[in-house]
Amino acid sequence: MDKMSKEGLFKLTYGLYVLTARSGEKDNGCIINVASQVTDNPLQIFISVNKQNLTHDIIAETGLFNLCILTEQTPMKVFEHFGFQSGRDVNKFANCEVELRAGNGLLYLPKYTNAYLSGKVVNRIDAGTHTLFLAEVTESVHLSDDPSLTYAWYHENIKPKPAMPSAQGEGKTRWVCQTCGYVYEGDEMPDDFVCPWCKHGKADFVKMENQ
Repeated sequence: MDKMSKEGLFKLTYGLYVLTARSGEKDNGCIINVASQVTDNPLQIFISVNKQNLTHDIIAETGLFNLCILTEQTPMKVFEHFGFQSGRDVNKFANCEVELRAGNGLLYLPKYTNAYLSGKVVNRIDAGTHTLFLAEVTESVHLSDDPSLTYAWYHENIKPKPAMPSAQGEGKTRWVCQTCGYVYEGDEMPDDFVCPWCKHGKADFVKMENQ
């Protein structure tokens, strides 16, 4: 029996969220999958944010964020837009149909979300690749009754299945990210490889079998 099975960790219940923040005139957002209520009085939540994300740096600077709770109707394009590109390279809100701001002045997504929570950071914990931000909830707004999106639903119903090797890539070894589906080509993966889409490391890649 494998006592460090990744499949075991996949059984943990996760949601998927768009996390937004603002520094000066710069709005940004990213995808996260770890958020939870910690206490009821005072009402506090924590979020886990990858340090490679620009949104992480903005929250570390300003101490403010909005957590947009995604629904099962969320299309893949939302994850591609907020998760597969960096706010350092693009303005993620440049082509928004409508801009809606919470009481803290930060944007929130009115579409594909059933609620948003505004947080004010009161503490943080360095967790290596991520920072855990503990925050007081300053605003909690219900938007719809659509079911919240879980990580399991995303993998089963939204995330595209990995494409099989094509004739063009015949003879090449391919490794697929179990988190987002990104495919790396090469006989061996570098130990320090980081997925350009979801920021996960080599441990989350498996070798694709030719069929």
